[in-house]
Amino acid sequence: MYELKTKETDNSVVEFIEAVDNPKKREDAYKLLDIFTETTGHQAKMWGPSIIGFGSYHYKYPTGHEGDAPLVGFSPRKAKISLYFATGDSKREELLAGFGKHTTGKACVYINKLADIDVDVLKKLIEQSVRFLQETYPNQ
Repeated sequence: MYELKTKETDNSVVEFIEAVDNPKKREDAYKLLDIFTETTGHQAKMWGPSIIGFGSYHYKYPTGHEGDAPLVGFSPRKAKISLYFATGDSKREELLAGFGKHTTGKACVYINKLADIDVDVLKKLIEQSVRFLQETYPNQ
């Protein structure tokens, strides 16, 4: 059976951020920590070894695969900062149009630094993602 790699842990979010080598990226991580905490109302938790997540939801796909994941999150990685938002909502693309300098992957939005983006749009992306996931996966 498939085992989820990204599970909530008891590891320290602050210790993880303090271990980020790049001082500017570390500073941005603390700012993101404040923005995500304030916007979601959830305390940060480590998910796996490198994702800082906020809140959680339980998903179950038609295939039977199910698990838990953070509602939103981020990770200050060496190359870029990864931002994790819900992918199934068309409003995400509308918001990203005014987000600032970023690239997207299958599930992530990548930024180089916080100064490259519009923080107000970031807050809207966080709110939209949380709302979408709570509506899609109720009873949390």
